[in-house]
Amino acid sequence: MQTLLPDFTKASILVVGDVMLDRYWFGDAARISPEAPVPVVKIKQRDDRPGGAGNVALNIASLGAKVALIGISGCDEAADELCQQLTAAKVEHAIEALPNIPTITKLRVISRHQQLLRLDFEEKFPAFDPATLVESYKKYLAHSNLVILSDYNKGTLSCVSELIKLANAAGVPVLVDPKGADFTIYQNADIITPNFKEFEAIVGACTCEQEIISKGQDLLRQHNIKTLLLTRGENGMTLIQQDEEEIHLPAHARQVFDVTGAGDTVIGALGAAIAAGASLADAMTLSNLAASLVVAKLGAATVSTPELDIALSTATAPFAGMVNEDQLLIAVAQARANGKRIVFTNGCFDILHAGHVRYLQQAKQLGDYLIVAINDDDSVTRLKGPGRPINNAEQRMTVLAGLGVVDWVTSYTDDTPERLLKKLRPDILVKGGDYTVDQVVGAPIVHAYGGDVRVLGVTKNVSTTKIINRMVNATQTVEDTA
Repeated sequence: MQTLLPDFTKASILVVGDVMLDRYWFGDAARISPEAPVPVVKIKQRDDRPGGAGNVALNIASLGAKVALIGISGCDEAADELCQQLTAAKVEHAIEALPNIPTITKLRVISRHQQLLRLDFEEKFPAFDPATLVESYKKYLAHSNLVILSDYNKGTLSCVSELIKLANAAGVPVLVDPKGADFTIYQNADIITPNFKEFEAIVGACTCEQEIISKGQDLLRQHNIKTLLLTRGENGMTLIQQDEEEIHLPAHARQVFDVTGAGDTVIGALGAAIAAGASLADAMTLSNLAASLVVAKLGAATVSTPELDIALSTATAPFAGMVNEDQLLIAVAQARANGKRIVFTNGCFDILHAGHVRYLQQAKQLGDYLIVAINDDDSVTRLKGPGRPINNAEQRMTVLAGLGVVDWVTSYTDDTPERLLKKLRPDILVKGGDYTVDQVVGAPIVHAYGGDVRVLGVTKNVSTTKIINRMVNATQTVEDTA
């Protein structure tokens, strides 16, 4: 079923957590300093943006939802700038200023879209009476339909257990972006959104998908938390609930430009969608898509509703992307449970050309979901010889995942896909070329469980080898005439 954007204006969200100011200095680095082997950057532009919990609030506001922010700052110029930025973004805020501490500030020096240096200005928060913060919380809680606690382990959420208890009593869902090695403080939260590193720091190393799921469910039961949304970078997201089947979404294939603030976007979009009435699965899909958009931007950025709408309308499938073998098995099982037909094809796909695209378009028409399994780099070298592949596995997978007809892309280390076929058991195995069905590698495996094998034609005079040969000949001609 297609995911639709909810009416975000129905959401009224309260964000509490560690606020900070993100500062960016942009300039050209055209020479090396005579004083030390470091670049000299001539600053041409400056930009200040709310960070931490402030960035969560900005992400919510950019979607059109109503949002209020509670946090702690110092009594300084950075705090003034932070509050001005929040007001300009229509974020209602109650920032308590503490004397004798600086507002947490992160200064990044950037040249030609590359971060050269980050300077952090912060001191550990002194012990403070949270009474003022709690009173502000009670005031805003009465008018909110969802709470987000953004914990950067800076000290603002020293009373996090009390905040969760108050929200529970008011019947308001609580989402937590956690930090640290003690998750007992998040007892009775509705949803937690750790990244994979934070998750393993709590539950220990996980060697396979099933171990992630079982340890995640144990964590939820231990702390009486309803849902765990695990963010996994290039491996997408996994939603785990107590005694329910997990949901996995691979990462969308986009160029990763800057991961700063991606977690803020995830929990902000997730909370806004839930507060606006979206189902948990749809909210997860939207937050996954929002994260893929924001990492293509510089710094702690936000995603607007029109951007999300356009990206949603151009997505071909809710699970499209690059996956590892365990994730693919889970995704295929979910699709098959919904009565979907799975099409499988494989190959090197070293230099993607028009023949590949036509072939994949034809393959997709045979079923509901198309899997493309590629040989890893060592396997390609064994099959094609030295100098191949031209493009490494990650590059080849990224290009394939960007095609609208491809739903899942994975790689395998074997020379043939037979082991993978035995695990996946696709409905249809497709191969392109001048083969008979009996000559297709893996055909006996697929036929044995009742699957179908198809051979599709190829585009004449178009192949990776021919393209490489033409490039070599063209280079030689240039050298001979030089």
